[in-house]
Amino acid sequence: MSFSRLLLEGVRWRCSPAPVRSSLFQALHNSCCWAKSAPQKRIPNAALGDDRTKGPAHAVDLLFSSEQQASILHVLNTASNKELEAFKLLRGRKSSNIVEYREKCGPFQNLESLLKVPLFQYKTAVQVCNAILCPETGKKKRKVQENRLLGKLIKPDIGRERLKAINSIVSIVFGTRRIAWAHLDRNMALLDWQQDESCQMTKGTYLSAAYLEEMSSVISKMPTADIYVLEKNGLPIQNSSLFPILLHFHIVEAMLYTLLNKTFAQDGQHQVLSMNRSAVGKHFELMIGDTRTSGKELVKLFLSESVLKAEPRVSFPLDKVVQYRQMFSSTEQNRVEELYDSLLQAVAFYELAVFEP
Repeated sequence: MSFSRLLLEGVRWRCSPAPVRSSLFQALHNSCCWAKSAPQKRIPNAALGDDRTKGPAHAVDLLFSSEQQASILHVLNTASNKELEAFKLLRGRKSSNIVEYREKCGPFQNLESLLKVPLFQYKTAVQVCNAILCPETGKKKRKVQENRLLGKLIKPDIGRERLKAINSIVSIVFGTRRIAWAHLDRNMALLDWQQDESCQMTKGTYLSAAYLEEMSSVISKMPTADIYVLEKNGLPIQNSSLFPILLHFHIVEAMLYTLLNKTFAQDGQHQVLSMNRSAVGKHFELMIGDTRTSGKELVKLFLSESVLKAEPRVSFPLDKVVQYRQMFSSTEQNRVEELYDSLLQAVAFYELAVFEP
């Protein structure tokens, strides 16, 4: 059955509509899913059998209707290597093997012919046929996986739509002696980058009012943004000697959540998120085991690329490049990791949470 004939048939299918990228998959969506008038034919696990099983007793064609076979064969016989790779099960050598088989032996005459293709055994062939008929099933699974990964990266949960609409963020990293922030827009242009050393409250006894005064002073210097991203430290709670530091971090984090979420009582929308520190380190390959190394050299590289490259990973304001270079020189003896980490966290947030599909 020709491709145009399949379109004219107007077969109604069970799979829900979804945007597709090419005419091939548009046609597949219109003509390759299960008909509403017939009950969906599920392939039981027992029928899949062992991957090594082949033979008449497990004929792939018998598992699908004639219309479904025609739709699958159309894809197998006409899709390019790149289009075949859009199906997760056909990535790598499998898609190349299908194209090579077509060129050597001609078009697939039936689904059973898939078993003659290298890397295709019975179970794999059935799974591929099902994936071609209902590609939305695989997309839904990938979306669930993406949401799960996003949930591990940032807290609390925030809708993908809000993430895609973000125009600028303020990335905040705090330690025991200072708090730093980087203001970055969605074009990866650095708008503001500062640190404040007034939050040294781990020594001595401080009342709650002191935290309020210090944090309010720091926040008054921060620019306005769509989202504020805080670094979520992963200090081990089992080490009792770290308890005062851990308590300090929790207090500062709670203060920032409260003072920056100004409209939460009205709209219930979180403007402050916590981002996993280790995930940022892994993104930039700064982890050695469970320990994160300094990001200073990487930030210096970003600064150099901003001057030397037409499309740098991060764009620094030209009028402040000299100032930032002097800052790196003046901090050789003093570790100001919060300043470097605030920028790295901002870049990772866009690349992992906003720009990722």
